[in-house]
Order: sequence, then structure tokens, then C-alpha cells
Amino acid sequence: MTGLYNHRYFLERINEEFERTRRYKRSLSLIMIDVDHFKKYNDTHGHQKGDEILKRVTKILKDTVRKSDTIARYGGEEFIIIFPETGGKEALSVAEKLRMEVEAHDFPGGETQPLGRITISQGVASCKEELKSFDELIKNADNALYRAKEEGRNRVCT
Repeated sequence: MTGLYNHRYFLERINEEFERTRRYKRSLSLIMIDVDHFKKYNDTHGHQKGDEILKRVTKILKDTVRKSDTIARYGGEEFIIIFPETGGKEALSVAEKLRMEVEAHDFPGGETQPLGRITISQGVASCKEELKSFDELIKNADNALYRAKEEGRNRVCT
């Protein structure tokens, strides 16, 4: 529906990038993204309109990140982006730009959302030498995303 890579392809790519990062001592970051209150939007406006929201968010993501970055659907309303050769500060900056782009976009029905518009929460994680596997990197991004949602949504956490 969105034209993005699926979860399986993401796992292949993150494994390759993680190994390359460790071998050559390079930077690697992940951003995990969740569309805030998406279930409420679907319940209010229907799945067809919800799919349109996901397509529009996808376009914003594609228009904002580099061609060398990998964007994938991670789950229902979750996306994940692999940023090769990118440190934590750079990834945090991109995440904040993504957050502002989505918040500023005029999505149909956004005014019915709890924050008065469609927004995203994000968790950013970067490779550190002590990480033993890409699973730990994903877990760190997921934990940061959880904090962003717990702290009120429409924010970026690391």
C-alpha cells in the first residue's frame, strides 16, 4: 500500500548495515516512528482514510531522508528508518525535522485527533561499540519510542 519495504527486508538490511558498521567502525542510527493515536483515527474515519494518512506520512518520510537511507513499515502504523554513516546527533536532527514536517502537514480529519492534528512520536538509537547485535539497536529505538509516547507524544526521544 505505501510502497515501502516490509519488515523482513528491513531485518536483512539492518543485519548488513550493523555488520558493516562494526567491521569498519562507522556510524549507524535507527529511527522508529509511530503515528500518534492512529487507531482512534481509523475508528473515527475508517481504514480507507487511515491508509491515506499512512501514504501521506510515507511521502513526507521519503521527501525528507536521503536516498541511501532505508525506510520500512515496521508494523501497522509504525515505520523504521536505517541511517547508515549517521551518528546520533544527525539522526536526532532528522527526526525532529520529520516530526515538524508531519505536524505542519494538513491531513484530512487531523482536527479530530487528541492533539488537534496528525503527529508522530519517534525513538532514535545509534550504534555503540558495546552493542552485540542489531536486535539491541532495535530494542533501544523501541524503548526511546515508548518514552516519547509516555511523555505526551509528538516528540523525539533517544
